[in-house]
Amino acid sequence: MFTKFPMDETCHPFVPFYIKRSLQPGFSEPTLASSSRVQAIGSRSGFPTFHRLRKKRKLPRAQDPLDEVLWKMLNSQRAMEERFLQLEEQRLQRDAEMEERRLQLEQRRFELEREHEFRMFSVFSQMLGVLRQGGSVLAPPLHDLHLAQSFPDTAHLGSQEVRGVPVPRQKQDMTSVYSCNQFQSSPYLSSRGSFLSNFRGSSEKGYGAYHEDKYDEDKNPNGIINFGTSENKLCFDLMSKRLTQSDMNHVDPPMLQYPDWKGHPFLREEVARFLTYYCKAPTPLKADNVVILNGCGSLFSALAAVLCDPDDAILIATPFYGGITQSVFLYSNVKLEYIHLDSKVTGSSKRPFQLTVEKMERTLQNAKSEGRNVKALLLINPHNPLGDVYSLSEMKEFLEFAKRHELHVIVDEIYMLSVFDESVTFQSVLSLDRMPDPQRTHVMWGISKDFAVSGIRFGTLYTENQDVSNAVASLCYFHGVCGPMQHKIAQLLRDKDWINHVYLKTNHARLSAARTYVTEELKSYGVPYLNRSAGFFVWIDFRKYLKNKTFEDEVMLWQHFLDNKVLLSCGKAFECCEPGWFRIIFADKTHRLQLGMQRIRKVLEEREKEMQAEEEQQSAQDSKADSTDEVIYISSHQEPSNTNLGDLIGLLQQQMRSSEWLQKNTAEQFSQENPEVFQVFTKFLGK
Repeated sequence: MFTKFPMDETCHPFVPFYIKRSLQPGFSEPTLASSSRVQAIGSRSGFPTFHRLRKKRKLPRAQDPLDEVLWKMLNSQRAMEERFLQLEEQRLQRDAEMEERRLQLEQRRFELEREHEFRMFSVFSQMLGVLRQGGSVLAPPLHDLHLAQSFPDTAHLGSQEVRGVPVPRQKQDMTSVYSCNQFQSSPYLSSRGSFLSNFRGSSEKGYGAYHEDKYDEDKNPNGIINFGTSENKLCFDLMSKRLTQSDMNHVDPPMLQYPDWKGHPFLREEVARFLTYYCKAPTPLKADNVVILNGCGSLFSALAAVLCDPDDAILIATPFYGGITQSVFLYSNVKLEYIHLDSKVTGSSKRPFQLTVEKMERTLQNAKSEGRNVKALLLINPHNPLGDVYSLSEMKEFLEFAKRHELHVIVDEIYMLSVFDESVTFQSVLSLDRMPDPQRTHVMWGISKDFAVSGIRFGTLYTENQDVSNAVASLCYFHGVCGPMQHKIAQLLRDKDWINHVYLKTNHARLSAARTYVTEELKSYGVPYLNRSAGFFVWIDFRKYLKNKTFEDEVMLWQHFLDNKVLLSCGKAFECCEPGWFRIIFADKTHRLQLGMQRIRKVLEEREKEMQAEEEQQSAQDSKADSTDEVIYISSHQEPSNTNLGDLIGLLQQQMRSSEWLQKNTAEQFSQENPEVFQVFTKFLGK
């Protein structure tokens, strides 16, 4: 960039620039320095140099060729300076535009790099999984777990169990535990819309695979058997017969018009009578306290919206039904504060995964100390997936805890009529003579579980707080139940004779028989489980089939089951803090139970053989290795032959070549954060 020099108003605009340049140290212009004419002009005393040059301008240029050369050069310099100044202005303008563009590109580059790193890790994790399954990676020997055929309420799980590591509180980005889908922003959607479009629930991959390949005894005998979705498939015959009887098929004009948003009065009255009877309420419940929605998922979402502000939290014990997470998060951005329960029977606990006030207090205080605002406590009774039925004394303690801290209590009793063991007594919160804080206690129930009609979306809220009732009712505009279906449900609920003497008696007998078959099979496999008698599920301990006791191993085992055409739910889907626990749904027909359990047995037997072979190889390696050798090995004598592994390795190499990830993440940092993967990766690179 050139500098403009000050000059006298009488001087030629370029002479001072030239003279200034000629006097600078180191200035060497061959033509000008050797000009005797310029030297002669500059030697005259008392006559300004620029004035003498000005006088010379009036002389004919032909008289002195050197003057002509000088002025051409000066004009050329002037043109050059003006051109450079124009270019500088253009450059500055261009730099401002480029800076803005650069910032945009940097942001996009950062996003792409993060996506790239995630893909690379996914590929490498898959490669590691294939290596392990292929028998070329040797894991350390596992300690045997103490085996009990079942876990009674007072039984310990054994002193040799590998203790689960509690999972830290997550940011709840709602990504699937089974899939590695990347967030893709759509130009047609808002940021929230893009998030919802990319959202994948914890069980969606398995559920989607099941719907694409459903088992059918005649049409698709090799399809997937679904032991993962909590549905009662044992009473379709009873329900289809009852729902098609003549009293169900009545339509009058009010059913075809907009109802009261809380639900038609005839249905709310019937719900109040039904809950009074089956919940054993001390006084008749009121229809004005009943709100009707299309399912308990909608009810969870509505309660989260009206009780909490965005980023507030709800206390809940883990493991828990995973669908609650998306119900409270997707619309309202309400988080869940986990009370982590584990299988250890310690302190005041008397059974595995027992919820206590002590654990509630500890979790609540930790949340407050970290600045999180907890507004409510969510209780599931009977519990999904554990099958626990809380006693009335336990429920009173929980409600008193909530009252002390001014927390709302949401009590989900959707399995209240699915307690099939006569020795177990379910007692509803609504049976209490006096609730500790009735204005903050809200009870929900629906027909999808107890009446085996999960496809009929009906849920009901009972609350004495009219502010809460009215607020939830305002959302019923979006979550209403159609008039003819409200009539059918009212007819069903008022038919207590059929419910008591036909449906419940048959349903409980079928649930008990199905559970007995599944648990007897588990005993024959030598697999521990929780011994409960409520709901449609058994909480199973598959930890001894995990090689390294990690959630990655748990998902690999889940995938192994799915590959063998049986869908289960793994513990991570319920935010369980111990890897290796699975939920199996037993409320299914006998032939599907038999075939599904055969497939489960096959997977477990294959897993045992793999682990036994790896332990033998590990022992052989240990006998040859020094004490400083690494824990995980890639065998130098056995090259993996799986074509999928070759594809993964090739993809991994391509990802690494096209990324700066390895330059940005040093070996030291990588080894500290992912020691196991780093060891295998180092061996792989060495090979």
